Amino acid sequence: MTRLFHLIAAILLVAGHTAFAAPCQFESLGEARVAAIVDARSMRLNDGREIRLAGIEPTATTRQALTSLLAGRDVTLRSADDTPDRYGRHGALVFIGESDTPVQATLLAQGEAIASAEIADKDCAAALMTSEAQARRQKMGNWADPSAIKNAESPDDILAGIGRFMVVEGKVLSVRQAGVMTYLNFGRNWTRGFAVTISRRALPAFESAGIPPKSLEYRRIRVRGWVEGTLGPRIDVRLVGQVELLGANELTGVRP
Repeated sequence: MTRLFHLIAAILLVAGHTAFAAPCQFESLGEARVAAIVDARSMRLNDGREIRLAGIEPTATTRQALTSLLAGRDVTLRSADDTPDRYGRHGALVFIGESDTPVQATLLAQGEAIASAEIADKDCAAALMTSEAQARRQKMGNWADPSAIKNAESPDDILAGIGRFMVVEGKVLSVRQAGVMTYLNFGRNWTRGFAVTISRRALPAFESAGIPPKSLEYRRIRVRGWVEGTLGPRIDVRLVGQVELLGANELTGVRP
């Protein structure tokens, strides 16, 4: 029975990856062999380059999974932007051999990483989010933990993770603007409750996507990003992909 379960899971995993035949095929940054796994999201190649896996944020098990997948493997790198970050790392999607599926999608589908929403290409971003959603539905890896998705009504739980990348779900109770910032408030107490902030420069992207912040009032959403704040926790949303509208059947992992 266990063997049958794993076989079905493997078939579903492969089926889920077929969507990657078209998306995420950006310009090639070349081929190389993985010489070392530097950390949970970075690797060093045999040509000396250090690569940061774009599109994901790591969990506690990402580095181990990444080592199993990539150590000593020949890879192809693809990216829409080859500009290195301030640490000299190149952000890229990583493909093993001739595979059309980026390693990021495999990690997400196994629940070994969280989608970061940083990929600007809509089709590629949607495909990565689909891989994560598959893992959430099946409660795989990171998503087996009920606390992996935080409840917006429990701000103390969120604040305990300050400085970490988190996924939060809840109902937006009000939308207010103060200066150049728009606030999505999830609590009645604006000072201590959880809130999402959207700067004025990010508003046009939300308008273009058909989801102006005011339309989110009284809607249930899922938001992801880095937690900051002092009295009350905040997530600063700079990309439309950080916010997902939720239907009644899409709520996952939120504790009452």
